[in-house]
Amino acid sequence: MSRRLRWLLAAIALAALLWLLLAIAERALALAQRFLGLPTWLQWTLGATLAVFAIAGLAVLWWLVRPRRKRKAVPAPDRGALERRVERLREQGADTHALGTELLELDRRRATARVYVALFGEISTGKSTLIRALSPSSAARSDVRGGTTRQVAHFDSALPDGRTLVIADVPGSREADGATHETLARDEALRAHVVIYLCAGDLTRTQVEEVRWLADFGKPLLLVLNKADQWSAHELDLLRQRLREQTRGMASSVVTVSAGGSEHFRRQLADGGMEQVERQRKPAIQGLIGALSRLTAAGTESLEPQREHAVLAGLHERTGALEAQTRAAESERVVRKYARRAIVGAMAAVAPGSDLIIQGALAAALTRELAALYEVRVSDVQIEDFVQQAKLTLRTGSSIVLAIAGNALKAFPGLGTLGGGVLHAFAYALIFDSMGRALASSLAERKALDQDDASARLKTLLTETGGSRLRQLATLTMDTLRERDEGHGPTPG
Repeated sequence: MSRRLRWLLAAIALAALLWLLLAIAERALALAQRFLGLPTWLQWTLGATLAVFAIAGLAVLWWLVRPRRKRKAVPAPDRGALERRVERLREQGADTHALGTELLELDRRRATARVYVALFGEISTGKSTLIRALSPSSAARSDVRGGTTRQVAHFDSALPDGRTLVIADVPGSREADGATHETLARDEALRAHVVIYLCAGDLTRTQVEEVRWLADFGKPLLLVLNKADQWSAHELDLLRQRLREQTRGMASSVVTVSAGGSEHFRRQLADGGMEQVERQRKPAIQGLIGALSRLTAAGTESLEPQREHAVLAGLHERTGALEAQTRAAESERVVRKYARRAIVGAMAAVAPGSDLIIQGALAAALTRELAALYEVRVSDVQIEDFVQQAKLTLRTGSSIVLAIAGNALKAFPGLGTLGGGVLHAFAYALIFDSMGRALASSLAERKALDQDDASARLKTLLTETGGSRLRQLATLTMDTLRERDEGHGPTPG
């Protein structure tokens, strides 16, 4: 293009821009004149509407262009507090061996001062092949069916500057019957200093969630696209851009590699025959090696705090799950204990109304014990209010309770002919089992004594007619009464 033509095009573009600005100004003046000619009330209405839209537009624009905040890591507890929780669980009879082993492994890896890298990803993305490329002396197996890694394995690898890395090959996620293997993979990812998430194409929604889960622990995370030799340069650029968008704020960088491996093809021989040929493809992983060198350049001293944070955060989640499981088992024992006491109280009451006094005292004791179990502080006034509210619920639903109890006893051979006393005792077993379960689930979820929530759950449980639960309560009633008749009294549990 000649210089004179470029000047001509620039002059035309400038003239068009000036014409557009003049047209906009003329249109704006015309609108302003029409606006000023409107009634005052309509001017205020339109002005307020336009202001609201302008503010909303500016807010959306700011949300799109504002600088993104650095992703906050999952909070981790103080190690001393975590150890005390684990010890408390051990004293309660819970199996804390895995938690204790995890703490020992945390200390062991710190003492070795070696950098651990976990290779994470779905099956059939080429993890085992990439392990062989990173650690040529390894014996990592690869299978076209996928899912050949069934346990965590460690391999030594060397960087160009001579520093060594420990590469952890973990089971691939989304394996068939792979829940246990997936747990192993995630635990090893938390123990590592750096995590490599390997993919073989555009990320699915599930894979994005896995990357987000790993990134939430705040440690360096590399997204590595394998099998890059399958795409053209243009396709690879588009795919890289897409992966960066999917993992923005989560992955430290996106790297493309070709892990190599073997390929099979058929070759025609000179005599016209065919033969099956296996050929090894040369790996191209220089980008990954460079990224690992940069991330680990400062050594374990700079990476260790993030690794320890991730391990403790993971242990915090696992300890919380074990605490919930232990409390649920203990609450089941407490509810069963008070159901047995209610059965005995119902049969022992002789004076009219005395059973209500006994059951009221038991209900208060049950509430107090469950609140202590779930570490919810309650006052005597709160307990009394809840018991009174529960009594109202039971009073309005007593006919339903007795009907369910009567039908349940008729359903079990021999129980329906034992008379009204057994029916009365079974009804109170049902009441206290329902009250205890409702209160325990409410305390666990609300972390407070929410009387309305617990009462609503109680009403639901009182009207349940599930055969398994009623059969258990019928058996509990008969066993308790049999023990009472034999003079042994009910056992505490």
